[in-house]
Amino acid sequence: MTRPLAIVFYERLLPGSQVVNRLADMGYRVQAMHVAAEVPHVVESCAPMVLVADLVLRSGDFSPIIARLKAADSTKHVPILGYCDPKNAKVVEAAIASGAKLVAGEAGILEQLPQLMEHVLALD
Repeated sequence: MTRPLAIVFYERLLPGSQVVNRLADMGYRVQAMHVAAEVPHVVESCAPMVLVADLVLRSGDFSPIIARLKAADSTKHVPILGYCDPKNAKVVEAAIASGAKLVAGEAGILEQLPQLMEHVLALD
């Protein structure tokens, strides 16, 4: 049986690389990405089970990418788990409004990742 694919987008090394390692330890095949503009194309072509994304970019936030993924018929079904500093309410609200299924605090994402993945992958 093939292990499920999780795509992880991040620009900041920590906690991004730690999320990649934790998902791999949990049995996922993980594809790390570092260029936000490439995410929609890769998600469409690879059909991952989930997208985990650092919501804070050097040039803004990730919500326009989320909105683009949710607007496309070929990618709207992919659940998105975002993470950032919970004090950044504007980014959290924008991600949820754009279609992220769940936004977690970056301080606890590693410890809570199994439960977060269970929640984000649950069928609505």
